[in-house]
Amino acid sequence: MLSIRCNRWTAVAVAALLLPGTVLAQTPDHPADNSAKFPSSVDLKSLTTSGSYLAARHASVERDAASAAAFYRSALRSDPKNNELLDRAFISSVADGDIDEAVKLAERVLAVDKANRIARLVVGVQDIKQKKYAAAQTNINQSVRGPITDLVATLLSAWAAAGAGDAKTAVANIDKLTGPEWYPLFKDLHAGMILELAGKEKDAGTRFERAYKLDDSMLRITEAYAHWLSRNKDAAAATAIYEAFDKKLARHPLVQEGLRETKAGKKLPSLVDSAQAGAAEALYGIGATLSRRGGEDLALVYLQLALHLQPNHPLALLSLADLYETVKKPQMAIKVYERVPASSPLKRNAQIQLATDLDSADRSDEAIKILKDVISQDPKDLEAIMALGNIERGRKKFADCGKTYSLGIDALPANNDKANSVYYYYRGICLERSKQWPKAEADMRKALELQADQPHVLNYLGYSWIDQGVNLDEGMKMIKRAVEQRPDDGYIVDSLGWAYYRIGNYEEAVKNLERAIDLKPEDPTINDHLGDAYWRIGRKLEAKFQWAHARDLKPEAEELPKIEAKIQNGLTDEPAPAAASADTKDTPSDAKKDDGKGG
Repeated sequence: MLSIRCNRWTAVAVAALLLPGTVLAQTPDHPADNSAKFPSSVDLKSLTTSGSYLAARHASVERDAASAAAFYRSALRSDPKNNELLDRAFISSVADGDIDEAVKLAERVLAVDKANRIARLVVGVQDIKQKKYAAAQTNINQSVRGPITDLVATLLSAWAAAGAGDAKTAVANIDKLTGPEWYPLFKDLHAGMILELAGKEKDAGTRFERAYKLDDSMLRITEAYAHWLSRNKDAAAATAIYEAFDKKLARHPLVQEGLRETKAGKKLPSLVDSAQAGAAEALYGIGATLSRRGGEDLALVYLQLALHLQPNHPLALLSLADLYETVKKPQMAIKVYERVPASSPLKRNAQIQLATDLDSADRSDEAIKILKDVISQDPKDLEAIMALGNIERGRKKFADCGKTYSLGIDALPANNDKANSVYYYYRGICLERSKQWPKAEADMRKALELQADQPHVLNYLGYSWIDQGVNLDEGMKMIKRAVEQRPDDGYIVDSLGWAYYRIGNYEEAVKNLERAIDLKPEDPTINDHLGDAYWRIGRKLEAKFQWAHARDLKPEAEELPKIEAKIQNGLTDEPAPAAASADTKDTPSDAKKDDGKGG
């Protein structure tokens, strides 16, 4: 048995390997996240082969492809004839986007296994990048094995042929491919781009028009066709294509830019200007489609290869970042969003998402600064305003978020669209939490005016009234209506239970709070509420158990001393019902959830 030298890397790796389910973990099955500290050269040198292997396996479980690749390569240096280490080091390097290193490893993989399809694909893409088109076709044609990979290989091989100056063969090979009903979209789009690059504009237009008629909601087809129309017919025809898309998906940055340029009478260039760019487009298109349909593993490979060919491809960067968000790795998404070129119309989108991920990584000050910069460039950017307000609200900057949502309300179109209600609801929360209840109440009423049965607004306003001892009947009806709509929302069910508690109906309070616990067992506030209700009906041992559980679930800092006091002394006072205490309260209890989802 190999000896394992336990340091801070191998210790966690060994622990991870003892957990069920980790034997499957291997990149690219689990895409990368660099949130873990990347191993230094000292770390790597201090590991034995087995230590490096175990650390690599753990990094794979954590979807940290960069660390996994480094550890596998470290193990491979100690055991260079180990084919399993070679294969895993190769796959991890692809998943990390280190394609230059992956190519070196792929060549070693192919020396052992000439039929390795992923290695053939990676080497073939490198051949395209280096304009070795004949070699590219040889390698790519050996990488096929199924509907997705067949399509990718055919498109890449066609782009290699186009790069070699043989557009006729490239298009003919695309046309020979048969497969699922969605193949023609990609076939016509890429055949059109190849013909366009070869100067065969009329034939290219025929292909673009055919693809557009098959699916006029696909962004790249819309763009390719509109660009072609602007050069070969007139700007008005191109504008019409963009306007039709804008009705389906409003205000997409690339469409907005296209509209500005075509309305100005500009002739737009083709989407790709080289075989390398065309191949990148093929890899991006398939990768983005896969990532939206649950195929993150293969999508990761295609997107990384697309970015190897075209490192600043903004759509590929956004798709890769979105993939990392899908697998809950915001730190990796941050790194990708930062790569989006400042000149791209998509930079603003990237900045908003970047800020959201920075906040989730507890870098909220950076996030707030980025969003304020975006808003300074467009004070009516509702998406950026909403993102900023949500971050400030989540970080309990209630005075700030009230002002931010006010910016959004001022920028809203002059209509009564029910979607506008969320701005009033969120501003109402911020105003209530900053002790401005009359203004908060007005916002909640406005939100309900715009969207009468929105359950979270019903819950928040109804609870607030009951907590203050006013409008008790109406408040209880509101909460019950919210529960009817969201019977499985633990926060809203908790509100109903706590409302019963506040009016002194402790038996009903216990009934509903127990159900809320079933729905949200790990919420400290709900556990605290149930403890209070148990105490009032004489179940004092159970009450102390619930309070202890609430304490262990890490409640908010200001609530912890109150919970600990109850564990020690119980509830020493007998509260008056909410109605009796109405004249002593002007704002709802701070026990209410910041997001208004519960009591």
